[in-house]
Amino acid sequence: MTLTIKRVDKLVALSVLGSLIGVWLVLTGFDAVTQFLRQLANVGKNGFTLMNATVYVLVTTPRRAYEMFGNAALIGGLLGLGGLAATGELTALRAAGMSRLRIAASATGVIAVLIVGVVILGETAAPWGDQLAQTMQLRMKSGNIGATGSGLWARDGDRIINARGSVVRRVGDHDAVQLTDVRVFTLTSDGQLSRFDWAKTADHDGHEWILHDVRSTTLDATGTHSSSAASEQWQSSLNPQVLAQSVIQPQYLSMRDLRRSMRYLERNGESPGVYAVAFWGRALYALNVLVLVLCAMPFAFGAMRSGGLGKRIFIGMLLAIAWYFLQKAMVNFGTVYGMPPLLANLLPATLLALVAWLYFRKHA
Repeated sequence: MTLTIKRVDKLVALSVLGSLIGVWLVLTGFDAVTQFLRQLANVGKNGFTLMNATVYVLVTTPRRAYEMFGNAALIGGLLGLGGLAATGELTALRAAGMSRLRIAASATGVIAVLIVGVVILGETAAPWGDQLAQTMQLRMKSGNIGATGSGLWARDGDRIINARGSVVRRVGDHDAVQLTDVRVFTLTSDGQLSRFDWAKTADHDGHEWILHDVRSTTLDATGTHSSSAASEQWQSSLNPQVLAQSVIQPQYLSMRDLRRSMRYLERNGESPGVYAVAFWGRALYALNVLVLVLCAMPFAFGAMRSGGLGKRIFIGMLLAIAWYFLQKAMVNFGTVYGMPPLLANLLPATLLALVAWLYFRKHA
């Protein structure tokens, strides 16, 4: 009995796995080609070459694969079970006493195994690749700005600037960037260090940069002289709009970096805002994918039985689009009305899980 069940599980899992991998490759590849065509329009700007465009697409591919997995799992699951339904194998499994819930569990089981690897990909290679891609975008938009693992680096006349961190805030109707842990090295004409400034934060008030909690050290022939100030003006040509557009968006950060930004804002008495929404979206990623796939399974037992490949893909895409807008709407609604980010992100998955439970309770 046990061996029979394992063989059935293997049949369902392999059918879903083959379809999922195929759809995943197609969706990710199509998205990569589309992005490559967009990057071709930037070739020739500030030294951005065809090789840079290729590297940009390659390093952002892990993030594209991460984002596309949910849709691929949904469509792949429908195609896999739809294929079994079209050949009559699904009917045979039901006639042999296998419940719909058990078949759906076998299908989502193989997806759950893959999700472990996808989550690891989304927390390691994807943020790393996005950071490299943002560095390339920075160089293209402003030739004197770059970013490395040690933060943002910029050349501003005779000064070299390093900001270890950056946070994007919503100010009025636009995003503003705040630099944190800022170091300013001022050099003489012959390249010698003449002044060093460290500031806890740097903000742009719309007219000029302001350094906060500043400690300065000046070097001259008589020695070193230190001073400190709560805040002071900072004459810099750094473009705040370019920085705001170039800072990695919260949805592309790893959970560790999102958590760090949340704690920084909370320590300063501010709402973690978009960082909290992105954090809980990442934390609930696996749950959202599994619940979405589970809720799509009834289509494989019902209307999909007589449908062809096109019908399965159409239903899968329709469900994916509907889920995307439903989730976005509920998260935005919750954010606007002050709902905790965890609850706003958990609510769509909870509703879908309830729908799936009601269906399988009735048809098990």
